[in-house]
Amino acid sequence: MCRMILCLAIVFQSFAIYPWMTVTQNVQAVLEAAGIERDKVPESAEKSIRMVGLAGFEEAYPRELSGGMKQRVGMARALSVNPEILFMDEPFSQVDALTAESLRAEVLDIWAAQEKNPSSILMVSHDIKEVAFMADRIVILGANPGKVRTIVQNRLPRPRDYRSPELLGLVDHLHELITGSELPDVPALVAGRQAETIEPLPEATSSEIVGLLEYLDARGGQQDIFRIASETNREFGRLISVAKAAEMLNFVDTPKRMVVLEADGKRFVQADAEQRKVIWREQLLKLRLFREIYDTLQRQPEHEVDREFVLETIIMHMPQENHDQVFNTFIRWARFGDLISYNDETDTLSLS
Repeated sequence: MCRMILCLAIVFQSFAIYPWMTVTQNVQAVLEAAGIERDKVPESAEKSIRMVGLAGFEEAYPRELSGGMKQRVGMARALSVNPEILFMDEPFSQVDALTAESLRAEVLDIWAAQEKNPSSILMVSHDIKEVAFMADRIVILGANPGKVRTIVQNRLPRPRDYRSPELLGLVDHLHELITGSELPDVPALVAGRQAETIEPLPEATSSEIVGLLEYLDARGGQQDIFRIASETNREFGRLISVAKAAEMLNFVDTPKRMVVLEADGKRFVQADAEQRKVIWREQLLKLRLFREIYDTLQRQPEHEVDREFVLETIIMHMPQENHDQVFNTFIRWARFGDLISYNDETDTLSLS
């Protein structure tokens, strides 16, 4: 990649270093693959290892390193080829909070050196405070299908302070933009309209949805979604999916930043285990995908269909979705409500 006019490098979320190689060998492997002259490889590796604060650990193996040190190896490897543009895929999500804060500062120091590369860094992150602290240009993406929702210019001067009113104000602004796109406050569908489409199923387990409902019930029936994420220590993107799933089942509403228990949600959390299954089934059968498969099963002589039939239904109506993920979510929800059973050995679905 670095033989082209523009040199690029990437730091992966999951370290992605070779466990059988030392720190030095991991970095040298990249330099050799990039076609760097053999006699220059040791010096370039040593320079990048020193740059990320790993001097003294050159001969250590990954199993001997902490999570933060492993990520430093990944950074050293990427920086060793002197990239003009550095891509970072959630680079601090696998390390503890203090290590992440230290690594962010070091990345900014490396980037700020005007006479050196990288001149630009493109980073993916779900941590809104991290984004506000690091980025000068913030691109908010939407899903289904993936597209740019909006672009925010961050003109806060450097160095930035996590606790400054200006940065916290930007964080709140980004919160509003994200919840406005991911959990839009829209009127309920008119009668009969829902039957026109089959809705993608957010990736959320029944236990996660139940947990959200019980959490809300214990707090008066409503809570700010960012406070929920903080208090439950859940990754924000995952919590968005859980809230979407609960809303799809008519258990909650999501006006602006709030998640609010609806009447069906209150009825569910107040019910016993068996009654909860009844309510869950009722809500599933309001969703066209579940209703169509359930009706098909009722019409079959043996009340069975195979997995491929359901996958074809999903693919036909949701060609852009992850079909296996939607199928797995479908099975989890159906099993929880004792609506449909699934035999993993024969890949067949049947009425419960």
